[in-house]
Amino acid sequence: MRAALCRVLRAEPHELSALAWAFAYFFLLLCSYYLLRPVRDALAVEAGTEKLQWLFTGTFAAMLALVPAFGWLCARLSRARLLPVVYAFFALNLLLFSARLDAALFFIWLSVFNLFVVSVFWSFMSDLFSAAQAARLYGSIAAGGSCGAIAGPLIAAGTVSKVGLTGLLLISAALLALTIVCIVMLGRWARAHPRAGDPPPDAPIGGSILAGVRAALSSPFLLGICGYLLCYTVLSTALYFAQVDIVREAVPDAGERTRLFASVDLAVNALTLLVQVLAFARLSTALGPAWLLALMPMLSLAGFLWLGAAPVLGVLIGFGVVRRIGEFSISKPARDALFTVVPREERYKAKNFIDTVIYRGGDTLSGWLLGGVPGLAFVAAAISAAWIALAFFLGGRMKTWTREDAPR
Repeated sequence: MRAALCRVLRAEPHELSALAWAFAYFFLLLCSYYLLRPVRDALAVEAGTEKLQWLFTGTFAAMLALVPAFGWLCARLSRARLLPVVYAFFALNLLLFSARLDAALFFIWLSVFNLFVVSVFWSFMSDLFSAAQAARLYGSIAAGGSCGAIAGPLIAAGTVSKVGLTGLLLISAALLALTIVCIVMLGRWARAHPRAGDPPPDAPIGGSILAGVRAALSSPFLLGICGYLLCYTVLSTALYFAQVDIVREAVPDAGERTRLFASVDLAVNALTLLVQVLAFARLSTALGPAWLLALMPMLSLAGFLWLGAAPVLGVLIGFGVVRRIGEFSISKPARDALFTVVPREERYKAKNFIDTVIYRGGDTLSGWLLGGVPGLAFVAAAISAAWIALAFFLGGRMKTWTREDAPR
């Protein structure tokens, strides 16, 4: 049984326990988030594109405030203490929201929460596994998140009428608190299987508060990742604006919108799970980093051209579903695997800066620049072409998934 499991998951026997705990960790994390996501998306449709610009700006401002605070914690805490502190902080926030919920503040908070805690998760994974291990295991680990993303909407749909939004917030907080157990168990595995050349896991991550910012903006490799992520987030904002306009017109009832978003989330995450488990490791081996990173940009180029030619609900949902499946099952694990070859400080600080400030900075900038732009889908298609070029730049720098030295 163990040997068969290793063959299916492409894992070594000593990696199975870490893989199981990482799967559970990501399951709990995304289940916690997806309990609340349909509520946020329904609020966004009610707000309209005009208020979305301000909400994106507020989210970006919150990210700017959090990055130096996170850098300060990284400089003083080991990863064994850092990660529980981060998740306990967000769980406490949920308890506070359960006492009093403000719609705009909740939208901003959930947008920050989603990026921040997932970024920290993948920083930890990059710290545990080498590039070669990431190419084999990240698909299965990401599948844990997909299972959580499936379970979250199901739990929400089955319990919201009984426990209300306050109850969902409390359930989400409890799931988030359980991730700390997984962190502790993964820390034990890491001490038994240390990565060659890494500092001791119990040592503080160190460095200055803004070291991640400097690293991200001075390394050509990390700058390439910044550009790659900026293209993704600008195009996501463009698609989100199209979604707000098309869904508002096609689905006037707020309750129906929430059900539509929940159904789309469920379909996306179920299909993503299949791709993560069955295809990611095989695709990463067959294609290598460049083509794997280029799949999503190519899909986006075709999808935005399609949406520009036929801006209707069916096309929006079809393109959106395929794009999100590609992002969650292929593009994001491939992008996160790039951080396995950089030093530990950059895995946490630079990655967190890129995943939060750069991501939400792209949201904010594109929110103001793209709102009301005629022919937005065709503009997005042009950006997709630049995204393809960046994918091949990063793939060329990486060259092979087994490379262990940082491509500076």
